[in-house]
Amino acid sequence: MRQPDRDSMIRADLPYGDDQLERTVSIPAGGVTLEGTLGLPSDAIGVVLFAHGSGSSRFSPRNRYVARTLRDAALGTLLLDLLSRTEEEVDEVTRHHRFDIQMLAGRLVVAIDWLATQPATAQLPVGLFGASTGGGAALVAAAERPQRVAAVVSRGGRPDLAGDALTHVRAPTILIVGGHDDVVITLNEQARSRMHGKVELMIVPGATHLFEERGALEHVAAAARDWLVTHLRSAQKRSRLGAATT
Repeated sequence: MRQPDRDSMIRADLPYGDDQLERTVSIPAGGVTLEGTLGLPSDAIGVVLFAHGSGSSRFSPRNRYVARTLRDAALGTLLLDLLSRTEEEVDEVTRHHRFDIQMLAGRLVVAIDWLATQPATAQLPVGLFGASTGGGAALVAAAERPQRVAAVVSRGGRPDLAGDALTHVRAPTILIVGGHDDVVITLNEQARSRMHGKVELMIVPGATHLFEERGALEHVAAAARDWLVTHLRSAQKRSRLGAATT
Protein backbone atom coordinates (compact mmCIF):
# COMPACT_ATOMS: atom_id res chain seq x y z
CA MET A 1 0.00 0.00 0.00
CA ARG A 2 1.26 3.47 -0.90
CA GLN A 3 2.48 5.34 2.15
CA PRO A 4 1.77 9.03 2.80
CA ASP A 5 4.60 11.08 1.31
CA ARG A 6 6.68 13.55 3.26
CA ASP A 7 4.84 16.51 1.77
CA SER A 8 1.51 15.44 3.24
CA MET A 9 3.10 15.19 6.68
CA ILE A 10 4.72 18.60 6.37
CA ARG A 11 1.86 20.69 4.98
CA ALA A 12 -1.36 18.72 5.12
CA ASP A 13 -3.33 21.98 5.26
CA LEU A 14 -2.55 23.07 1.70
CA PRO A 15 -5.63 23.35 -0.58
CA TYR A 16 -6.21 20.42 -2.91
CA GLY A 17 -7.48 22.22 -5.98
CA ASP A 18 -10.60 22.26 -8.09
CA ASP A 19 -11.59 18.60 -8.35
CA GLN A 20 -14.24 19.09 -11.01
CA LEU A 21 -11.42 19.96 -13.44
CA GLU A 22 -9.56 16.72 -12.75
CA ARG A 23 -9.78 13.17 -13.99
CA THR A 24 -7.64 10.09 -13.50
CA VAL A 25 -5.74 8.88 -16.56
CA SER A 26 -3.74 5.72 -17.25
CA ILE A 27 -0.77 5.82 -19.62
CA PRO A 28 0.85 2.60 -20.93
CA ALA A 29 4.64 2.75 -20.67
CA GLY A 30 6.28 -0.45 -21.78
CA GLY A 31 5.41 -3.16 -19.32
CA VAL A 32 3.78 -0.85 -16.76
CA THR A 33 0.82 1.50 -16.57
CA LEU A 34 1.42 4.98 -15.17
CA GLU A 35 -1.37 6.65 -13.23
CA GLY A 36 -1.93 10.39 -13.40
CA THR A 37 -4.34 13.19 -12.57
CA LEU A 38 -5.15 15.50 -15.47
CA GLY A 39 -6.67 18.91 -14.81
CA LEU A 40 -7.55 20.98 -17.86
CA PRO A 41 -9.20 24.43 -17.75
CA SER A 42 -11.46 25.14 -20.70
CA ASP A 43 -9.26 28.06 -21.74
CA ALA A 44 -5.91 26.28 -21.29
CA ILE A 45 -2.92 27.89 -23.03
CA GLY A 46 -0.67 24.91 -22.31
CA VAL A 47 -0.32 21.80 -20.17
CA VAL A 48 2.31 21.19 -17.48
CA LEU A 49 3.57 17.69 -16.77
CA PHE A 50 4.80 17.15 -13.19
CA ALA A 51 7.78 14.93 -12.37
CA HIS A 52 7.74 14.65 -8.59
CA GLY A 53 10.78 13.81 -6.51
CA SER A 54 11.75 10.86 -4.38
CA GLY A 55 9.25 9.85 -1.71
CA SER A 56 6.45 11.95 -3.21
CA SER A 57 3.42 11.22 -5.42
CA ARG A 58 0.68 12.82 -7.49
CA PHE A 59 -1.39 13.03 -4.31
CA SER A 60 1.16 15.27 -2.59
CA PRO A 61 -0.54 18.41 -1.20
CA ARG A 62 2.61 20.31 -2.14
CA ASN A 63 2.41 19.29 -5.80
CA ARG A 64 -1.35 19.79 -5.87
CA TYR A 65 -1.01 23.28 -4.45
CA VAL A 66 1.36 24.25 -7.26
CA ALA A 67 -0.94 22.57 -9.79
CA ARG A 68 -3.92 24.58 -8.56
CA THR A 69 -1.92 27.81 -8.87
CA LEU A 70 -1.09 26.91 -12.47
CA ARG A 71 -4.67 26.00 -13.34
CA ASP A 72 -5.85 29.33 -11.96
CA ALA A 73 -3.58 30.86 -14.63
CA ALA A 74 -5.16 28.81 -17.46
CA LEU A 75 -2.52 26.09 -17.50
CA GLY A 76 -3.51 22.46 -17.65
CA THR A 77 -1.70 20.07 -15.30
CA LEU A 78 -0.82 16.39 -15.42
CA LEU A 79 0.47 15.04 -12.11
CA LEU A 80 1.99 11.68 -12.95
CA ASP A 81 3.38 8.83 -10.85
CA LEU A 82 6.45 7.74 -12.80
CA LEU A 83 6.66 4.43 -10.94
CA SER A 84 4.06 1.69 -10.86
CA ARG A 85 2.69 0.68 -7.49
CA THR A 86 4.91 -2.40 -7.44
CA GLU A 87 7.96 -0.34 -8.32
CA GLU A 88 7.13 2.15 -5.56
CA GLU A 89 7.01 -0.65 -3.02
CA VAL A 90 10.42 -1.88 -4.14
CA ASP A 91 11.80 1.65 -4.18
CA GLU A 92 10.75 2.24 -0.58
CA VAL A 93 13.28 -0.45 0.35
CA THR A 94 16.03 -0.13 -2.27
CA ARG A 95 15.85 3.61 -3.20
CA HIS A 96 17.01 2.50 -6.64
CA HIS A 97 14.26 3.55 -9.04
CA ARG A 98 14.11 7.18 -7.90
CA PHE A 99 17.69 7.70 -9.10
CA ASP A 100 17.22 5.89 -12.42
CA ILE A 101 17.05 9.15 -14.34
CA GLN A 102 17.03 7.57 -17.79
CA MET A 103 14.05 5.38 -16.89
CA LEU A 104 12.15 8.28 -15.33
CA ALA A 105 12.92 10.54 -18.28
CA GLY A 106 11.82 7.83 -20.69
CA ARG A 107 8.46 7.67 -18.97
CA LEU A 108 8.12 11.43 -19.11
CA VAL A 109 8.73 11.22 -22.85
CA VAL A 110 5.98 8.58 -23.09
CA ALA A 111 3.63 10.96 -21.25
CA ILE A 112 4.63 13.89 -23.49
CA ASP A 113 3.85 11.76 -26.54
CA TRP A 114 0.57 10.62 -24.97
CA LEU A 115 -0.52 14.24 -24.53
CA ALA A 116 0.07 14.72 -28.25
CA THR A 117 -2.45 11.95 -29.00
CA GLN A 118 -5.27 13.33 -26.87
CA PRO A 119 -7.71 15.68 -28.64
CA ALA A 120 -7.89 18.10 -25.69
CA THR A 121 -4.11 18.49 -25.34
CA ALA A 122 -2.65 17.67 -28.75
CA GLN A 123 -2.34 21.32 -29.80
CA LEU A 124 -1.16 22.64 -26.42
CA PRO A 125 2.51 23.42 -25.75
CA VAL A 126 4.00 21.37 -22.92
CA GLY A 127 5.80 22.58 -19.82
CA LEU A 128 7.65 20.37 -17.35
CA PHE A 129 7.75 20.87 -13.58
CA GLY A 130 10.34 18.68 -11.88
CA ALA A 131 11.17 18.40 -8.19
CA SER A 132 14.26 16.80 -6.62
CA THR A 133 15.39 13.90 -8.86
CA GLY A 134 12.40 14.69 -11.08
CA GLY A 135 14.20 17.90 -12.05
CA GLY A 136 16.97 15.90 -13.69
CA ALA A 137 14.48 13.62 -15.43
CA ALA A 138 12.52 16.62 -16.73
CA LEU A 139 15.61 18.12 -18.32
CA VAL A 140 16.51 14.86 -20.05
CA ALA A 141 12.95 14.62 -21.39
CA ALA A 142 13.09 18.25 -22.58
CA ALA A 143 16.29 17.47 -24.48
CA GLU A 144 14.61 14.48 -26.14
CA ARG A 145 11.44 16.36 -27.15
CA PRO A 146 12.60 19.89 -28.04
CA GLN A 147 9.69 20.47 -30.42
CA ARG A 148 7.07 19.71 -27.75
CA VAL A 149 8.55 21.03 -24.51
CA ALA A 150 8.32 24.82 -24.36
CA ALA A 151 9.49 25.48 -20.78
CA VAL A 152 10.96 23.72 -17.74
CA VAL A 153 10.73 24.50 -14.02
CA SER A 154 12.98 22.70 -11.53
CA ARG A 155 12.04 23.04 -7.84
CA GLY A 156 14.80 22.02 -5.46
CA GLY A 157 15.92 19.84 -8.33
CA ARG A 158 18.95 17.80 -9.24
CA PRO A 159 19.67 19.03 -12.76
CA ASP A 160 23.18 17.64 -12.43
CA LEU A 161 21.65 14.16 -12.78
CA ALA A 162 20.69 15.04 -16.37
CA GLY A 163 24.36 14.67 -17.34
CA ASP A 164 25.25 15.40 -20.95
CA ALA A 165 21.59 16.06 -21.80
CA LEU A 166 21.99 19.50 -20.21
CA THR A 167 23.83 20.76 -23.26
CA HIS A 168 20.89 19.78 -25.49
CA VAL A 169 18.08 21.47 -23.54
CA ARG A 170 16.57 24.26 -25.62
CA ALA A 171 13.45 24.97 -23.58
CA PRO A 172 13.67 28.07 -21.33
CA THR A 173 14.46 26.75 -17.87
CA ILE A 174 14.21 28.20 -14.38
CA LEU A 175 16.04 26.48 -11.52
CA ILE A 176 14.43 27.34 -8.17
CA VAL A 177 16.44 26.50 -5.04
CA GLY A 178 16.06 27.27 -1.36
CA GLY A 179 18.55 29.75 0.07
CA HIS A 180 19.55 27.33 2.83
CA ASP A 181 19.92 24.36 0.48
CA ASP A 182 23.66 24.92 0.07
CA VAL A 183 24.69 21.69 -1.66
CA VAL A 184 21.80 21.83 -4.12
CA ILE A 185 22.57 25.48 -4.90
CA THR A 186 26.08 24.45 -5.94
CA LEU A 187 24.78 21.58 -8.07
CA ASN A 188 22.31 23.91 -9.80
CA GLU A 189 24.99 26.52 -10.45
CA GLN A 190 27.19 23.87 -12.03
CA ALA A 191 24.32 22.59 -14.16
CA ARG A 192 23.41 26.11 -15.29
CA SER A 193 26.97 26.66 -16.50
CA ARG A 194 26.62 23.67 -18.84
CA MET A 195 23.35 24.74 -20.41
CA HIS A 196 23.23 26.73 -23.67
CA GLY A 197 19.60 27.81 -23.82
CA LYS A 198 17.78 30.42 -21.74
CA VAL A 199 18.26 29.47 -18.08
CA GLU A 200 17.78 31.34 -14.82
CA LEU A 201 18.67 30.39 -11.26
CA MET A 202 16.28 31.73 -8.62
CA ILE A 203 17.18 31.36 -4.95
CA VAL A 204 14.34 31.67 -2.44
CA PRO A 205 15.75 33.40 0.68
CA GLY A 206 15.36 31.49 3.92
CA ALA A 207 13.97 28.35 2.31
CA THR A 208 15.26 24.81 2.78
CA HIS A 209 15.03 21.90 0.35
CA LEU A 210 11.31 21.20 0.78
CA PHE A 211 10.25 24.88 0.86
CA GLU A 212 8.25 24.20 4.03
CA GLU A 213 8.87 27.64 5.55
CA ARG A 214 6.00 30.12 5.66
CA GLY A 215 5.46 31.67 2.24
CA ALA A 216 8.25 29.67 0.54
CA LEU A 217 6.05 27.33 -1.48
CA GLU A 218 3.80 30.22 -2.47
CA HIS A 219 6.93 31.96 -3.78
CA VAL A 220 7.83 28.88 -5.82
CA ALA A 221 4.31 28.50 -7.21
CA ALA A 222 4.14 32.15 -8.29
CA ALA A 223 7.55 32.01 -9.98
CA ALA A 224 6.66 28.76 -11.75
CA ARG A 225 3.33 30.20 -12.89
CA ASP A 226 4.91 33.35 -14.31
CA TRP A 227 7.67 31.41 -16.10
CA LEU A 228 5.34 28.83 -17.59
CA VAL A 229 2.63 31.29 -18.63
CA THR A 230 5.18 33.51 -20.37
CA HIS A 231 6.89 30.76 -22.34
CA LEU A 232 3.90 28.51 -23.06
CA ARG A 233 1.87 31.48 -24.26
CA SER A 234 4.76 32.46 -26.56
CA ALA A 235 4.96 28.89 -27.89
CA GLN A 236 1.21 28.87 -28.51
CA LYS A 237 1.42 32.13 -30.46
CA ARG A 238 4.30 30.80 -32.57
CA SER A 239 2.33 27.65 -33.31
CA ARG A 240 -0.75 29.61 -34.39
CA LEU A 241 1.35 31.92 -36.55
CA GLY A 242 3.02 28.97 -38.20
CA ALA A 243 -0.36 27.34 -38.88
CA ALA A 244 -1.69 30.56 -40.37
CA THR A 245 1.21 30.89 -42.83
CA THR A 246 1.13 27.33 -44.13
